[in-house]
Amino acid sequence: MSSPRRGYPSDLTDVQWALIEGLLPEPSTDGRREKHPRREIVNGILYVVRSGCPWRYLPADLPPWQTVYWYFVRWEDAGVTENLLAALRVKARVQDGRNPEPSAGIIDSQSVKGADTVGQQTRGYDAGKKVNGRKRFIITDTAGLLVTVAVMAASWQDRDGAKTALLSAYLATPIRHVFADQGFAGRLVDWTRDTLKITLEIVRKPADQRGFAVHPRRWVVERTLAWLTACRRLARDYERHPEISEGIIRWAAIAGMTRRIARGRPARRQAKRTFIWT
Repeated sequence: MSSPRRGYPSDLTDVQWALIEGLLPEPSTDGRREKHPRREIVNGILYVVRSGCPWRYLPADLPPWQTVYWYFVRWEDAGVTENLLAALRVKARVQDGRNPEPSAGIIDSQSVKGADTVGQQTRGYDAGKKVNGRKRFIITDTAGLLVTVAVMAASWQDRDGAKTALLSAYLATPIRHVFADQGFAGRLVDWTRDTLKITLEIVRKPADQRGFAVHPRRWVVERTLAWLTACRRLARDYERHPEISEGIIRWAAIAGMTRRIARGRPARRQAKRTFIWT
């Protein structure tokens, strides 16, 4: 009799698993029984996302990497992570005393280096950030919960690449007001207004600002990007296809949302600690 496997910090708790278990697709009806518990499949995906290891490096006490990756791709093709994000976002917003669906959002982009596994066809050079790789466009609600993500070559300008994320948010949510930084100013504001009937409000920094400062509205999406890149798989882009990168980002956000809902409140900043060396 095999002993129960040891847990990993990325594993779902019972409460977290209960939040997503019923949102996964029904098992296949071809008569074959699934060999591995779905909870362990999800734990395998989250292990890769959080630790940053290659799929082939999954620990032996989790399901085989081929099985975990097969489910990952199958669920992405079926739009499972998008449905999970939408359902969990509603739960988190209601728990916070907000309306179930957001009416406003915040957009931002992040350029990350591409690993050797990222092909030349889907990578580019961001001259402003001096980054050779890919660019992530995300839209969050005003609570910092992920709404949509689009990944493309880092050479895309913000005002052009943002159109995909804005269109996705328009189709999936009632968001009709989006805050953005100065990189999204210009033609995009007119396109968003005329095509999507969405107001794109540019939050500009004060003329006398020197150095870094927290800006109203914009800091929320910047915090979300920081949360996402705490997952080591997202420290740079390792995926051959941008669609796989988007799936990894959604799983990172799903893990964060389930923790938030299970905790019953948003994360709080840790109190500053003073250490006395003796």
